[in-house]
Amino acid sequence: MTENLARTSSRRDFLKNTSRIVGASALAGTVIPHVQAASDGENTIRIALVGCGGRGTGAANDALSSKHGPIQLVAMADVFENRLASSYRELKNRHPKAVDVPKDQQFVGFDAYQEAMDCLRPGDVAIFGTPPAFRWVHFAYAIQKGLNVFMEKPVTVDGPTSVRMLKLADESAAKNLKVGVGLMSRHNRALQELAKRVQDGAIGDIILERGYRMHGPLASFSSPPKPANEKELLYQIKRFHSFIWASGGNFSDFYIHIIDHLCWMKGQWPIKAQALGGRHYREYEPGVPSIDQNLDTYSVEYTFADGGKFFFDGRCMTGCQDIYSSYLHGSKGSAVVSRSGDCGPPSSIHKDQNFSAATRVWESEIPSDQQNPYQNEWDDLLAAIRGDQPYNEARRGVEASLVTSLGRMAAHIGVEVTYEDILKCPHEMAPDLDKLTMDSPAPVQADSDGKYPVPMPGIKRRREY
Repeated sequence: MTENLARTSSRRDFLKNTSRIVGASALAGTVIPHVQAASDGENTIRIALVGCGGRGTGAANDALSSKHGPIQLVAMADVFENRLASSYRELKNRHPKAVDVPKDQQFVGFDAYQEAMDCLRPGDVAIFGTPPAFRWVHFAYAIQKGLNVFMEKPVTVDGPTSVRMLKLADESAAKNLKVGVGLMSRHNRALQELAKRVQDGAIGDIILERGYRMHGPLASFSSPPKPANEKELLYQIKRFHSFIWASGGNFSDFYIHIIDHLCWMKGQWPIKAQALGGRHYREYEPGVPSIDQNLDTYSVEYTFADGGKFFFDGRCMTGCQDIYSSYLHGSKGSAVVSRSGDCGPPSSIHKDQNFSAATRVWESEIPSDQQNPYQNEWDDLLAAIRGDQPYNEARRGVEASLVTSLGRMAAHIGVEVTYEDILKCPHEMAPDLDKLTMDSPAPVQADSDGKYPVPMPGIKRRREY
C-alpha cells in the first residue's frame, strides 16, 4: 500500500485510477457479481438514511432530487430522536411522494443503523451522515447486506480505522457494490475539465500547490462545558467537530476538500508532512471557556515523491482576513483551482504566475444543469447503479482522509510524519465503536475543570493527545 503511494506515477494514471466516473473503468467487462438497483414494479431504488443531521439530510435531499429516479426514502436512523424527527419533517415537506418512512421504520439508538438497513434489499442504497468515526461500523454492515453506499467525508480519522476501511473498500469492490464518497470537488465539472488540461501539460510540471481555508469559527468547532444533565458520549457526538476521535477535528472535517482536490490535480498523494499549529483565544463566548480539542491555526507543508510541495493554511479565528481558495504553480504557467470555497468556479489557467485577466488563457464554463457538484455526485452514483457500471470511490475516500489526517497529526505532535508512519500508528482513538450503547463511556474524558486533552506538540510526540 505505502509502496504504491510512494511510487511516482503519471498524472494521467493517477486520474484514471482515482477519479473514474461512470463507465470509465478497467473493470468493465470482467466477471463480477451482478448487483444493480433493487426494483419493484416501478424500478424504485430504496434509501435508508443513517445519521439525520444537516449533512445526512442534505445528502438524502440530493438523492431524492436526482434525475435517475424513481427513488424512495424508506428508513431513517439516528441516536438523537429530535434530529431524526426534524430531518423527516424537512424531507417529507420537500419530497412528499418520495418519503415513506412510517414510525416503525424510524429507529433511534446505536444499533439503529442495522434496523434501518434491514429495511432495504440488496442493491438499494444506504446513506451514512454520522460523524466519520462510525463509518467503518456502518460500512461493514452495508457490505454484509449487499447494499450500495453513499458516505459523507471524511471516512476515517486515524491509522487503524484507515487500515480497516481499506480492507472494506476492497471487499465492496470485489462484490461490485457502488460506493460514493462526499468529496464533491471530484464531481465539479470545472475542476474535472481543469484536471484534464493539467494532466495534458497545460501548465507544465506542477512545482507548488497552495490551499487556504481561513474564516471564523463555525459548526461545533468550539464547545462550552458539557451540561450536567447530558450524557458524556452523546454530548461528544452532538458536538463532533470539537472532538478528534469523532471527526478528526476541524482540520479533517473542514480541510479535506481542498487537500483532496489539490492531490488530484498533482496526480499523487503526499508521502510526508511537517506542520505547525497554535491554540489562542479559547473562549466559547465571553466568560465561558471552550473545551474543544482543536487548534485555531494550522500550516502544513506536504511533500510528494517527486519533491513537489503543497502548502495548506487553515484558521478558525474571528476578525482575521478570510481566505478560502486553492492554486497551482507549474513550470509553464499557473491555475486557479477553486476561486472561492471548497470548489468554487470558475477555474482558470494563466500563462505566468500572476492570476489576472491579462494572463488568463482559459476559464471554465459549466453547463447550467450540472453546476451543483453535490447533485452531480448523486447523479453519477445513481447512473452507475442503474447501468450496473463499476463505480467505487471508497479506497480513494480513505486515502484522502488519511492524507488529511497526516497533516493534522504532524501539527499536533510537532514532528515530521510520513504516510507509512500514520498508517502504522497504533493509536485508535475510539476502539469498539460497534459495541456502544447509550450508557457507554465516551472515548475521551474531561478533567476536573470539564476540559478535554489537547495536542501538545513536542511534548506528546507519539500520539495526538
